[in-house]
Amino acid sequence: MRALTLPSLTVIGASEVAAEVDSNRPECLEIVRAAYLAHDAGDSSNPHSSFLRFPHQSRSRIISLPAYLGGDFDVAGNKWIASFPDNTGHGIPRASATLILNDCDTGYPFACLESSIISATRTAASAVLGAELLLGARRARKVGIVGTGLIAQHVAKFLRDLGWEIDGFRLFDLNPAAAERFGATLKEQSEAEVVTAQRVEEAFADCDLVVLTTVAGEPHLHDPGLLAHGPVVLHLSLRDFAPEVVLAAQNFTDDVDHAVRERTSLHLAEQKTGNRDFLNGTIGDLLHGRVARAPGRAAVFSPFGLGVLDLAVGKWVYDRVAAAGKGVRVDDFFAGVEG
Repeated sequence: MRALTLPSLTVIGASEVAAEVDSNRPECLEIVRAAYLAHDAGDSSNPHSSFLRFPHQSRSRIISLPAYLGGDFDVAGNKWIASFPDNTGHGIPRASATLILNDCDTGYPFACLESSIISATRTAASAVLGAELLLGARRARKVGIVGTGLIAQHVAKFLRDLGWEIDGFRLFDLNPAAAERFGATLKEQSEAEVVTAQRVEEAFADCDLVVLTTVAGEPHLHDPGLLAHGPVVLHLSLRDFAPEVVLAAQNFTDDVDHAVRERTSLHLAEQKTGNRDFLNGTIGDLLHGRVARAPGRAAVFSPFGLGVLDLAVGKWVYDRVAAAGKGVRVDDFFAGVEG
């Protein structure tokens, strides 16, 4: 066992996090894959997230995601992420986050990272991994995107940097101007056809991959016919589908006990049916081949977003930044031994 000493604390800001992610998305995907495999093997601890809500701001919340991830990662920590939708009306992002990484021998924190980028990165990487497993290839003829904010942008970057073959995009947002801006960016990055939809149904029709990244707190999509043509849906916002839509598809998630709570669409489906039989497996099951998508049937991947993924991506970023001698190192952050 190594000698135990007080660590320094390294602070890593958004620009340094973004630099690592932007230049290494294929590696990020493999980090997320490894984290899912470690979690599937039971080499993790991922307590339920805690939701801090405000009586005077019903749409706002701050979430705490503590976790431990073993294997080659061997790191503990906590993500503290706030979602204040009204921020966007003041010209600042909806979400803000920090990630604390803790040493597993002493318990001391050794890094504090800006984590809105890490959170969006692990969400997008897990989504694109799920899409590849369910579609069977990095190919989607048409991709529908509902909600064109930060998460959608990160998903699009992963699709681009992983070399996905895509012929066209169908975009829908309650703010048409936001969809138009996102579409303009996609046109700069791809030769694929980009169409801004006038109705949400148009982002499903004739699309074999659909990405939901809204801020919906209650179901707003009630028609099972949206899935009649058998698409793969990445249900990243978790609360868009009414139970009848969930029950019309095969359903996969990252961790059943985490995803079927807090009034997610999966939770509402459980309340409607009284069971969880509509869940077909986890991403760990898909990675190991224990389950598979039924040909021709709609498949919905609804990842709750596990804290172990934040740890995996955050530790990967920290290792690269620290190895390059970057970040802001604070050597006297912690109190010394008292006499």
